[in-house]
Amino acid sequence: MTDQPNPIPMLAADGADVDRLVADLDAAGWATPTPAPGWTVAHQIAHLTATFRLAGLAAARPEQFQALSATLGPDFNANVAAAMAQFLAAPPESLLQQWRTERATTEKALAAIPGDQIVPWLVRPMPASVLAAAGMMELFAHGQDIADGLGVRREYTDRIAVVVAFAERTWDFGYLGRGLEVPDVRLRFELTAPSGALWQHGPADSTQRVTGSAVDLCLLVTRRRHRDDLDLEASGEVADGWLDVAQAYRGPAGEGRRPGQFAAARR
Repeated sequence: MTDQPNPIPMLAADGADVDRLVADLDAAGWATPTPAPGWTVAHQIAHLTATFRLAGLAAARPEQFQALSATLGPDFNANVAAAMAQFLAAPPESLLQQWRTERATTEKALAAIPGDQIVPWLVRPMPASVLAAAGMMELFAHGQDIADGLGVRREYTDRIAVVVAFAERTWDFGYLGRGLEVPDVRLRFELTAPSGALWQHGPADSTQRVTGSAVDLCLLVTRRRHRDDLDLEASGEVADGWLDVAQAYRGPAGEGRRPGQFAAARR
């Protein structure tokens, strides 16, 4: 897979997909628990709203973003809770509107700059297109939590190619987040897209390979499914170990999901 899709135009489509999951919920629906311990549907949308607000600032007002990020403390979970608190305090109809506003602002800000323009971010500066890909990863992850909480079956599209490419780019995050040494190898990924196409990433001669479902790779790296419940196979010791630690985000890995927790939902 040599040509990577531009994630910026796809961000709006993925945001709209998540929006449809919550647009018609009543108050009880917003209070529905999701698989993330202690998080309801409202928590998921509040977190996405806070994340998109930060991304919009990074793209449109980098100086303000840098000033804000300088105020963050060392406790990752405390920073997350503080960022989403103002949105979580809003009634559902207000939260929904704020979520839509922050999405639209971020989509416009990213579309207004070249995809290769470097913008600041929480871990390190990155191209605008990569920040958009990170946004799609967040939408995939938290959208999955919402769908699981509501008992909705998601329809995946080949737009997840952006998340797959992001997973390859951030393949070392699982090691870094656990204080482990990053293996001096490159993984080869051979994955089947929702459309049935074959996506290939990484050196063709690598002895460390991950093969299987592209959707399941996205579920793995967002830690929304345990590896035992996914159609993924590893060839090589490093590749097999990577399936245990894979995550496409920095910070604590979180509890993840238990083996068999979603066995009934397997496609």
